[in-house]
Amino acid sequence: MSIAEIKDSLPAYAKDLKLNLGTLFSNPGMTDQQVYGTALACAYASRNAKLLRAVAAEAAGKLSDEALEAAKGAAAIMGMNNIYYRFTHLVSEKEYATMPARLRMNIIGKPGIDKADFELFSLAVSAINGCGMCIDSHEKVLKQAGLNKEAVQNAVRIASVIHAVAAVLDAEDALEG
Repeated sequence: MSIAEIKDSLPAYAKDLKLNLGTLFSNPGMTDQQVYGTALACAYASRNAKLLRAVAAEAAGKLSDEALEAAKGAAAIMGMNNIYYRFTHLVSEKEYATMPARLRMNIIGKPGIDKADFELFSLAVSAINGCGMCIDSHEKVLKQAGLNKEAVQNAVRIASVIHAVAAVLDAEDALEG
C-alpha cells in the first residue's frame, strides 16, 4: 500500500488526517533526510505494519542506506530510553534519576548520519512515546546545532500525523477482524 492508498483508505471521520497526510512530506526548512527520516522513525514507533511499509517505500528513494538505518535506530533506542527516562522523571523517589542508567546507547554518539538529523528523529519518536525529559534533551541539542523552531515543530507535526494515522488504521483493522 502506498501513502496515497493509505490516505484514500482512511474513513470519513479521519478527514483531517487525510488532509494532513497529503501534505506530510512538504516541510519548508527541512531537508529530505530530515523529513523522510523523521517520518520513517515515527512509523516504526507507531507500529502499524501497513503504514510502516508505505512510509518505508516513500522514504526508500529519498534516504541513503545510512539514513534508513539511523531512522530505525532512533525508533529502537528511543523505545528503550523513553520508558527509562520517563520513569526517572515521573517516579516520586528522585534518587532513581541520580543512579547510572547502565543502558547501552552507542548509536546516539555515532548515528552514522548528521547528529542533528538523528536528534530530530529521536525528538519526534520521544514525542510519540510521551517522554518530556527526552523531548527537552533533544530539543536543547537541536537548538545548539542551529536548527530553527520551525524544523522542530515540523518534526513533531510529522510525528503527530503518523501516530494518529497508525491509530486509526489499527482501530479500523480491529473492527474488521
